Amino acid sequence: MTDTWVALEAGADPARRRRALRGAYESFAAAGRVEHPVRKVVADSWQRSARAHVSREGTASVELSGDGLAAYRDGHPLARVMPLFRELMGAYAMDGEHLLAVCDAHGRLLWVEGHATPRRQAGRMNFVPGARWAESATGTNAPGTAIAVDRPVQVFAAEHFQRPVHPWTCAAAPVHDPVTGRLLGAVDITGGDRLAHPHSLAFVGAVARAAESQLALLAPPPATGSVQVSVLGRDEALLVADGRKTALSRRHSEILTLLARRPEGVTGDELLVQLYEDESVTPVTLRAELFRLRGVLGPELLRSRPYRLTAPVDTDFDGVARRLASGAVTSAMSAYTGPLLPGSRAPGVVRLRERLAAELRSALIARGDPGLLADWAYSPWGEDDLSVWRALAVSLPVSQRSSALARVHELDSWQRS
Repeated sequence: MTDTWVALEAGADPARRRRALRGAYESFAAAGRVEHPVRKVVADSWQRSARAHVSREGTASVELSGDGLAAYRDGHPLARVMPLFRELMGAYAMDGEHLLAVCDAHGRLLWVEGHATPRRQAGRMNFVPGARWAESATGTNAPGTAIAVDRPVQVFAAEHFQRPVHPWTCAAAPVHDPVTGRLLGAVDITGGDRLAHPHSLAFVGAVARAAESQLALLAPPPATGSVQVSVLGRDEALLVADGRKTALSRRHSEILTLLARRPEGVTGDELLVQLYEDESVTPVTLRAELFRLRGVLGPELLRSRPYRLTAPVDTDFDGVARRLASGAVTSAMSAYTGPLLPGSRAPGVVRLRERLAAELRSALIARGDPGLLADWAYSPWGEDDLSVWRALAVSLPVSQRSSALARVHELDSWQRS
């Protein structure tokens, strides 16, 4: 196999490959041992799925339906490119008896369209709108794994972690916000063995890129003098000023975050305390960093005495806080793409990060919505959060609690030891 992201090379025998994968799957299920011909991307996914206690015999849980599903997907950014997805993939799905599927960044299916026969068959394993197909919930599958690794992925037959999905082949590619780079979800093509070909992976990747281009065209032009800063889920801030994108260094990201929180400005001494753990760092060091940052931002945006930003700054973390303050918990969770500058140890940044996370998780627990709690619990930052896992286990129907309860017992044992 020359391309680890492709499940089956052109000309390969699907039946032979299927048999080999079935044997490797059973070996992994019995002993946790990965054997040939399992690709690395699949082996890594299997191991993540096993750590998440995904049931091999289970099916996806449906978390949204009816009016709740309709309202959620109507407000989702990918709704704006559904006409494009249908134009590029609709006929292909119908003619080939495939399915076109689109999910959000949490692996929750928003649209599943295509030929009636595979739609009916897929419904038996809950491959339906509103169902969660995140890798951490349903194991290795193209949309869920594409989101987990943030790149196009193809999954064939017994490469799927759950047995009910073994008859299927799927290829999916992530879709990002073209302005902020935020992961919005993934577009997927699902069907039978005919999709086990390099062309289907290239096709879905091209469709995702076309969607991002379309979103860029549909985005409103930035207001003159506007500044947007994205720091959630990323170690280096993305600054968008007057339509120009700039990726900042980690230290400059910390400074910009702290200044954005204080539009009235801060003194050098205040900034020194908020920025450095080491009390021996001198004001000269800080001034040098600010001088370099001014060279990146321009003197018209960063002023001194006190240090301040001269234009209003719209940050993604303030967006989450505003939604929480208004009681829009679902919207806040959708906008929260990860901890604020997770790699930062600057005291001021750490306080901001912990405060925002605490406010959001408290709101999720109070709401008791199983979908929102699962979004947090199955995320990289929530996988060890015992309180949220307990709340999730209580909120789920009894028939769906086993995986969550297993994680609760595991985390509880770790904390007691």
